[in-house]
Amino acid sequence: MNKQKMVLAGGSGFLGRMLAQEFAASGWEVIVLSRTARKDEDSVQEVWWDGKTPGPWTKTLEGASAVINLAGRSVNCRYHAANRALIMDSRVDSTHVLGGAIASCVVPPPVWLNSSTATIYKHSFERPMDELTGEIGATPEAKDEFSIEVATAWERALDEAKTPRTRKVALRAAMVLGTAEGSVFRVLRRLARWGLGGHMGNGQQYVSWVHQKDFSRAVEWLICKEELSGPVNIAAPNPLTNGAMMRTLREACHVPFGLPAARWMLETGALLLRTETELIIKSRRVVPTRLLQSGFQFQFPEFERAAADLIERL
Repeated sequence: MNKQKMVLAGGSGFLGRMLAQEFAASGWEVIVLSRTARKDEDSVQEVWWDGKTPGPWTKTLEGASAVINLAGRSVNCRYHAANRALIMDSRVDSTHVLGGAIASCVVPPPVWLNSSTATIYKHSFERPMDELTGEIGATPEAKDEFSIEVATAWERALDEAKTPRTRKVALRAAMVLGTAEGSVFRVLRRLARWGLGGHMGNGQQYVSWVHQKDFSRAVEWLICKEELSGPVNIAAPNPLTNGAMMRTLREACHVPFGLPAARWMLETGALLLRTETELIIKSRRVVPTRLLQSGFQFQFPEFERAAADLIERL
């Protein structure tokens, strides 16, 4: 029996490596499209692409069972003109070129999962945002105008792709909590252990998150659920405030206190670390209505359980 083939574009980052390992372990043939293609390993083949022009890589799409596009320059940087262009172009260009390549296939993949972001929703404290009733738009307080511009352009590129034989899903993913080096959970855990795990800003902003295991399970679920297309939120069903998240993390690390960080401290720290405060101060109260309605069950619906599991893994 032939293996199912997955093509994973932009698969050299944390999420890409995790999905490649998970699907390869499940018996899939995994091909990673990467700008830094390295030697094949662990049943994963790497193929070079530049994320914007057709090339020999397009042959990998022929007869594939699924395509996942995770390509995009990291947003953990200062949003000056050069970085803004890289962030936007890396997402829109990769989506455009994949759409064209899929359209030209004789036997195109039946499903295409393209990254998006839960940041697309409006800065919200009062009510949760889902795919059915959530508002999309920028809020000056959250400094998220550029992020909304990127997210909407990204999804528009997916919508405009002419792939009538391929189902398209936009993965509006929340912050994925994992154990890999450089992952955000490791950073938060380190802050808590050093006594710096207090609330950030006023601590009332909501944080949407998802455990790495539930993220990979949701991806597999979406590949199999032929009735699901369009935007799908991948976030645990219970977002919580930054203050509650940091308190839970301190308790899980057995640290009795955590110094808070005022807004001005966050602004100064972001400048020194060459990043943006939006990543911390925006309130993302996102819930996964379409996943839940389709029957998906989260293994880690509550942050307390997710944090305990990840700390045990570390």
